[in-house]
Amino acid sequence: MVSVNIENGIALITIERPEALNAINRAVMDGLGDFFRNHKGDVAIKGAIITGSGEKAFAAGADIKEFASLTEEEGSALSKKGQDVYFAIENFHAPVIAAVNGFALGGGCELAMACHMRVAGEKAKFGQPEVNLGLLPGYGATQRLVHYIGKPKAIELLLTADMIDAAEAHRLGLVNQVTEQGKEVEAARAILAKIAAKAPIAVDYILQCVNASDDGKAGYVLEHQLFGKCLNTEDAREGAAAFVEKRKAEFKGK
Repeated sequence: MVSVNIENGIALITIERPEALNAINRAVMDGLGDFFRNHKGDVAIKGAIITGSGEKAFAAGADIKEFASLTEEEGSALSKKGQDVYFAIENFHAPVIAAVNGFALGGGCELAMACHMRVAGEKAKFGQPEVNLGLLPGYGATQRLVHYIGKPKAIELLLTADMIDAAEAHRLGLVNQVTEQGKEVEAARAILAKIAAKAPIAVDYILQCVNASDDGKAGYVLEHQLFGKCLNTEDAREGAAAFVEKRKAEFKGK
């Protein structure tokens, strides 16, 4: 589900589910977690790039079929597991860049935000559509999106589920650079090559200090707790069913 190619100290990590728009299932999450935990502190790795296979999607959300029937406790545990994997990315010793080559929605957008930088193709789209399913984001969007683009705009995007394009994401500060479609990995490599020439200990320490500027974890704890509660509502079950059946959900506030 995740392939890894290491060349000249740069790891290219690709989500290999193009038939499912690279939706993040357990296998993808496990693959990401294994790489970033096993290579933490590996001085041979000077940087990493995460991208999606195919031309349509970076990662179009979590795999809804995997959590539609979870209990509150199971839902909270799933959310916390995803948060922990994304923390492993965020706390990696070397810079990690998301090369966003298409849709980055839900858990996919959260994955991009867990990376230190984001390079987007001109056709990329970003969004957090969880509210359409009667849910809230579970992998950190309620925290990181606020940090990147500010509270008012973050609330708007989280509550409306509106998608934004690469140009708007760049204007808001969510994306570092917009490139020609298909050139995302190439652009990310150029950034990492520049950083690889710097002192690696200083790079690691800078990343640690920047991460410490947003070290309040209470919001993440509340997020995974409420994700579990929300998953156990009638509205969430209706939202998941409507998504699978390709119809508009009818929410009742229960």
